[in-house]
Amino acid sequence: MQDRLVTSARSESLLSTHKVLRNTYFLLALTLTFSAVVAMVSMSLNLPPLPWWGLLVGFYGLLFLTNATANSGMGLVSVFALTGFLGYTLGPILNAYISYGLGDVVGLALGATAAVFFACSAYVLTTKKDMSFLSGMMIALFVVLLVGVIANIFLTIPALSLAISALFIIFSTGAILLATSNIIHGGETNYIRATVDLYVSLYNLFLSFLQIFGVLGNDD
Repeated sequence: MQDRLVTSARSESLLSTHKVLRNTYFLLALTLTFSAVVAMVSMSLNLPPLPWWGLLVGFYGLLFLTNATANSGMGLVSVFALTGFLGYTLGPILNAYISYGLGDVVGLALGATAAVFFACSAYVLTTKKDMSFLSGMMIALFVVLLVGVIANIFLTIPALSLAISALFIIFSTGAILLATSNIIHGGETNYIRATVDLYVSLYNLFLSFLQIFGVLGNDD
């Protein structure tokens, strides 16, 4: 009888995990599509870029709202507001690259971002490996990135910007591995929060690849 209860509990846990994973990927696809549409509208209207403080206030404000409402229906509204806002911020950036004749760099950065995401997701889903050991490294990297970003606001050193982009690629790759692992091992049971984790990682990956490839592809 006890074995039967244990088996039943495991089956329910597995079904719950699969549901969170399925809902996360479905919502991620929707938010990426919505974000891309907003970015294209932003590009076509040639909307101006936000100042760095506006970006920080908008991002962290909407991120806080999304986490606060993640367990209610408003969470879906919040996540689309967040991803739409980030899509808007991409428009002026992409216009700048295209205006400098670096449109191919945009496609290359998009391809590299997709390759990293699919490779990381496939690895975790195939091996079922618990990636929680990355937590300590992620915290350390976050502190390093925070210090680097703040320093670069005042110093604006090109080499430091590239170093920060490279670290963001490592950080975002680890975040995708950790987020996917948390879903399949029951550490994350809310698909809205899981979607935000993956989306932000993809956003940072894309921007980081864009900056690095832009520097490498610029002949000036």
